[in-house]
Amino acid sequence: MATKTLAERADTLRAVGLAPLLTTEHVMAYYGVSNWTVNEWVKAGCPLEDTAFRGRRFDLDKVRAWHAAEATPAPQLIPSQRSA
Repeated sequence: MATKTLAERADTLRAVGLAPLLTTEHVMAYYGVSNWTVNEWVKAGCPLEDTAFRGRRFDLDKVRAWHAAEATPAPQLIPSQRSA
C-alpha cells in the first residue's frame, strides 16, 4: 500500500467531515520553521485542537486562516531610509 500525502489524507477525511490533525513536528515541516517559532505562534494565538491525549494538535486549515488574519503589511521605511 502506497503512503498517502497529507493532501490526499486530508481529502479523504474531509469527505466524511473530518480534518487530519497535525503535530508540532508536522507544522514545523510544512512551514519550514523551528519548534521555537511554532511555540511563539501558539503564544500569539495560533489555534490548537482539543484532544483526549497529551500533546498539541493543529488543524492545518485553521492555522492557514490564522496566518492570513495575522498577516501584517510590509514594514514601512523610516524617514532616514527614504531616498530624496
